[in-house]
Amino acid sequence: MRFHLYVCAALLGMSGLAQATSFVVTTDAIVGATKGTSDITSSSFKDDKIVLQARDDAASFVASQGEVRGAHLEAALLHVRATYPVGQASDMQLAQSILVL
Repeated sequence: MRFHLYVCAALLGMSGLAQATSFVVTTDAIVGATKGTSDITSSSFKDDKIVLQARDDAASFVASQGEVRGAHLEAALLHVRATYPVGQASDMQLAQSILVL
């Protein structure tokens, strides 16, 4: 009987560790994914009217995982790539950066 209690206690302890590890991995993944977008945002196009007009389209683009591409977003992506140093940022990264503004 005591053996079963020890086994149960050990399993419960391990499950807590697994959840904590899962949380750390998930948080690291989110931070890693958003690092690129925060670097792009720091290039400061927050006062750009073309970019600001694209916020609704950017939200639709991100929510649809890139399926919905509005005219304002298309114009903003072209404008941002021509005006700001965004490097090899994907459309999704730029759209997420627009939403952060």
